[in-house]
Amino acid sequence: MKFLYAGLGNVGNEYEFTRHNIGFEAVDAFAQAIDAKFALDRHAFVAQGRFAGKDIILIKPTTYMNLSGKAVRYWLETEKIPVENMMVILDDIALPFGKIRIRKKGGDGNHNGLTDIIKLLGRNDFARMRFGIGNDFPRGYQSEYVLGRWNSNEEKQLPELVDLTVEIMKSFMKSGIDMTMNKFNSR
Repeated sequence: MKFLYAGLGNVGNEYEFTRHNIGFEAVDAFAQAIDAKFALDRHAFVAQGRFAGKDIILIKPTTYMNLSGKAVRYWLETEKIPVENMMVILDDIALPFGKIRIRKKGGDGNHNGLTDIIKLLGRNDFARMRFGIGNDFPRGYQSEYVLGRWNSNEEKQLPELVDLTVEIMKSFMKSGIDMTMNKFNSR
């Protein structure tokens, strides 16, 4: 049984440690936890490993956020992973900083990466973990905010929150989406 975790973000040094790249940070932390290394492959940086007796594919699409669906579809199909064994990790300005919401299906929430994945898969019934980045920006400055770096207060809290994303990914593999939502959405 295989699982796919797609952390959304943008490639390039200028995007490292920005709010929009929290998906990359989450899969990086999971890769470190299972001692897997990322290597550039088709449409993504890819790491493979095992946890709880199951194979894991972690991807960080190189297609940039707005075209994430291309990488996600390719790796789902290539690895023959059922969509119910996939989780997408992304930022969400509709949630306060550090709030995490797990869903097993739904809309795109005006997130371009999620929009593209839904469009290219032709379905929206897949797990997603939304990481709240808040919306503390003046009107018209959303792009600068999401592509901006964490402030010092957020940076202090981030390691513990990224560890939580890893626990959620592990729970998804061991307990399934419903139990994972019940356990972690109440926080």
